[in-house]
Amino acid sequence: MLSLQKAASILGAFSAEQPEWGVRALALHLTLPRATAHAYLAGLTDAGFLRRTPAGKYRLSWHLAEMGGQLTAALPWFPDARSLITRLALEVRAVAFLCILEGEEVVCAIRERHPDADIDLPLDIYLPATATASGKILYAHADISPRTFSACTDSSITTPDEWRTEVARVRRRGYAYSIEEWIPNQCTLGVPYHYAEGVVAAIGVQMSAERYLQGERSIRERVLSIVHEAEALG
Repeated sequence: MLSLQKAASILGAFSAEQPEWGVRALALHLTLPRATAHAYLAGLTDAGFLRRTPAGKYRLSWHLAEMGGQLTAALPWFPDARSLITRLALEVRAVAFLCILEGEEVVCAIRERHPDADIDLPLDIYLPATATASGKILYAHADISPRTFSACTDSSITTPDEWRTEVARVRRRGYAYSIEEWIPNQCTLGVPYHYAEGVVAAIGVQMSAERYLQGERSIRERVLSIVHEAEALG
């Protein structure tokens, strides 16, 4: 198990901001012995998850993209949901997202950004459940109670009582929002995405808190209308 966790931590170190690593830099980043980092990088390369660059550094392999394609192909609702995210980004002129629940982890599977969106595209894949609109929706519909609370900002929910109140509000309203609870000066609005009589994902938009608060009602009604229309056609 420890070996799998270490391999996962190495793969997780690769990102859009840091697409490649050398052995020494990665060892320092993960506080691993250089020999250990080299052994794992070599093993992951042999397994097809990484590839060597001409400069001798390591990058993620396209084999991972192939595996991702196989994963999404197994979800019959995913193609329609991807199209929905594109429509949301275009019509709301914001960052649009789709998040799913993997065990108790909230995973952002899709993000798209309109060129005129007033925030940059976030890079996080795993999101704090108690500080995001997606986490609130997915936990509420899966009837999961958080084990811990993520105090990302001063506005984050940090107590069980606050969480129970918020979950009841989400279930009653049919949507969730996070105003500066995850990222300062940003807001996310999310709604449940239904398929086959169940909630399979959380879908919504992310923008500056200023823009959301100025047009909260119209933004919310537009997002709900787009998602409900897509669900009715699906």
